[in-house]
Amino acid sequence: MLIPIVALIFLTTFCLVIIVFLAVTGVKDSPKSELKRRLRQMARQGHQEMPVELRSEILREMAPADRFLSRLPLLHGLDRKLDHAGLQLTISSFVTICAGLTLAGAALAALLARSIWFAPLGAALALLLCFGYLETKARQRAERFTELFPEALTMISRSLRAGHSFNTAVQLVGSEIANPVGELFKTAYDQQLLGLRITDGLNNLNERMESLDLRFFTTVIGINSEIGGNLSEILDKLSETIMERLRIRKQVRVYTAQGRMSGYVLGALPIVAYIAFNILNPGYESALTKEPLGIYILIGAVFMQLLGLLVIRSIIKIKI
Repeated sequence: MLIPIVALIFLTTFCLVIIVFLAVTGVKDSPKSELKRRLRQMARQGHQEMPVELRSEILREMAPADRFLSRLPLLHGLDRKLDHAGLQLTISSFVTICAGLTLAGAALAALLARSIWFAPLGAALALLLCFGYLETKARQRAERFTELFPEALTMISRSLRAGHSFNTAVQLVGSEIANPVGELFKTAYDQQLLGLRITDGLNNLNERMESLDLRFFTTVIGINSEIGGNLSEILDKLSETIMERLRIRKQVRVYTAQGRMSGYVLGALPIVAYIAFNILNPGYESALTKEPLGIYILIGAVFMQLLGLLVIRSIIKIKI
């Protein structure tokens, strides 16, 4: 009787996740939705350029669910993390998707293991995958930005040498360089057209992208606007420094490839072995799923496995 109920719960939550996903993807590319999201983020961060009355009005127009979730300590800064990852989702949409996947993971784990004791483990893994996906998207977007940023700096330097203004160079980067560099510089240029200083528009990009190189660039632009200097030469030096650091980072990834592969093999080997034993001899490991002590051993093994993967990751992760 337990298996049909778990299967029904799994199918229900799966359909719910699909419905929410289709609804979100239908509006995420809307310019109106993007404008509202950016205004809400600016209002919550308390920008000095935004009047207090306008900030209060924007916050009042937020959905009650978003307003409530944004106040929770555990979800503080989640909207900023979604922006860093390039996901055009509201807090409530992301939390709803995570909740649906968590329920689906719990039902699927209980269904596959034929034991309700595995439901919390499946829910924890599903929740970990949701936030792991968010972190991965943010990291990949930041790495992509770092790879394209030297090309943007070189383009600005060449435009300045050709006699173009700095604003025109920023516009050129926004239209010619691929995302995420292009969309961020295009945003800065659009803000300049609406009356914001180009230096302030570029400084605002630091809130949308976690990049030390971008902070160096905005600092250079701010200092140059105050005291002057050969901006094209400075940008060339900054571009060379970033490319040299990228080269060293790629070398480090080559040197640590064996450690990463060892972590992948050690992480996948117990799972593959467990599945293989269940296929070859279905009753061989039944004690681990039918006895309480066996369930505790499996849960402990999973946590020890995750701890080992974190230790390996900390060893091979070298900051440059």
